[in-house]
Formats: sequence, C-alpha cells, structure tokens
Amino acid sequence: KPMNCPHHCEIYKNKPRSYKDLPLRLAEFGTVYRYEQSGELHGLTRVRGFTQDDAHIFCRPDQLKEEFVKVIDIVLYIFKTLNFDKFTAQISLRDPNNKEKYIGSDENWHKAEQAIIEAAKERGLETTVEIGEAAFYGPKLDFMVKDAIGRKWQLGTIQVDYNLPERFDLEYVGEDNQKHRPIMIHRAPFGSMERFVAVLIEHTAGKFPLWLTPEQAVILPISEKFNNYAKKVENLLNNYDIRTLVDERNEKIGKKIRDNELKRIPFMLIVGEKEEETETISVRKQGEGDKGTMTIADFAHLIQSEINETLKEIND
Repeated sequence: KPMNCPHHCEIYKNKPRSYKDLPLRLAEFGTVYRYEQSGELHGLTRVRGFTQDDAHIFCRPDQLKEEFVKVIDIVLYIFKTLNFDKFTAQISLRDPNNKEKYIGSDENWHKAEQAIIEAAKERGLETTVEIGEAAFYGPKLDFMVKDAIGRKWQLGTIQVDYNLPERFDLEYVGEDNQKHRPIMIHRAPFGSMERFVAVLIEHTAGKFPLWLTPEQAVILPISEKFNNYAKKVENLLNNYDIRTLVDERNEKIGKKIRDNELKRIPFMLIVGEKEEETETISVRKQGEGDKGTMTIADFAHLIQSEINETLKEIND
C-alpha cells in the first residue's frame, strides 16, 4: 500500500452524497510502503515503511479556499508548538506553456491556484512560487523547514486533486439537483511521522520540550541503600502524571549526573540520607544546575506550571 488516498475515496463512494454533506473530512495515521532504492534510504528521513498523518477533504469548489486556510492553520499550529520558526511555503503551480501534462479544466486550475495563493497571503506566509512544479492532478503548497544546522526539509504538504475524484467517479448531488464532481484536498501536516521525528531530534539536539520529552525527570540515589526511597519518589511523581525513572546503577553520583545530562533529561532529582529523612528531593535542571531542595508536591507543581506556561504561549 503506497498511499491511503484510494481507501478514503472508497469510503466517500460508499453511499450517495449531497452538497449538504460537504466538506467531508477523513483522517488516519496510516502505514504505507514504498520500495525506495537502497542508495536513496537515509536514516529516518527516507525509509521504505512509514506512517503518514494522512487526511483527505472532499469539498465543493466554493469551499476550497476556506478548507485550505483551515489546513494551513493546522500546519502553523504544529510548527509553533514545536518551535519550528524557520520555514517557507512553496506554492507549486502548473506550467502554462505545457498544459497537456496536467488533467482538469483551465477554469478549475485557475480557481485552485488562486485559492492557494489567496489562502497563503491571508495567513501571511512567506512564500516562493515554483512554475511547473505542480502535481499532474493539481497545484500544491509544501512547507519547507530549516533545521538547527540550516538544512531544508519538506514536512507538511497540502495538495489539490482533480484526478482521483474523476478516476473513482466520485459525485455529489448539488443544490441544482444535478451530479457534480467534488474536489479532493490531500493534507499531511507532519508529512511522514518518521521524518518529522528525525528533523525534530536534529532541530532540538535531543532536548525536547518538557511536555514532549519521554522522561521528564530521573531520580539519582547517591548510593544503593537509598534505592527504596527513590522508588517511593518515583511512584509519587507517577501519581502526578510526571514521567520518571530511577537510575539504580552502582555508580558515583557525579557519573550519574554526567550520564543523565547527556541523555537530555530535563530534571535530575538527587536523593540521599538528608532527603529521605525530610521526605524531600534535591533538584538539578538540565543546563542550569542546582535548583535547591523541595518537597515532591512542590516539584510536581513546578513541572505542571512550566508545562501550562508553555501551552498558554502556544495557544495565545
């Protein structure tokens, strides 16, 4: 299965559709497979089996621009959430001197291209226009993201498609009681999940946002005899929904701190005799050092406040 599109077309075709049913939006995280040549494979950025956050929107011509704007908003929200601030939007249009390469009427192409250009302008996107780069079935908008070392990657993509609705003979009954062909929008804000994660790891150098990082804190007992207290702290923090693990290795505390700094775990919680007696933890923050001693409840509040502040900034 190289793509999810035909499956969504079959779902659309499963029953008669009216203009009142549109837009119809179908989305899935679908696994697809493509037999890339061995020389083209590259880490997580180009693989043979990957997961697409794929969606297809079936709409009327008069709904095209509005739906396009909504999809742009989803892409921008994702980029803002993950702090991708260096990106450009590439508008790919057909070659007006070589129209036989493309399917669909001149009128439909003009409407689709104008809808994309206007939607991008409405959202204040920094755009480049590439003539002749459109797919044969319709124009598209690709989001090109720069990672931390300046390399460009195509992540999100939004495409207008007149071909598949025709190939699958998709129809809806219009307000005039006649049959019409819907327009199909392909949208994948992440593109491939594998590529997105690869670019995110490169972009952040492994230092994920606190809300996203797999382990938010690691507990470091200064010797094996404090492992039980470390386990108790772990259980209490898990009750606060804080993702925590215990470094139980029989190593010196300095080595444990260095090793866990390299793992980019945001917080290190050091526990020893004093902490066990007072039921507290000594807190170190990744890249910032010692944050003092605090109770488990106070530390949980610190984490939750930091995450809430980040989410508030994203949603403002």
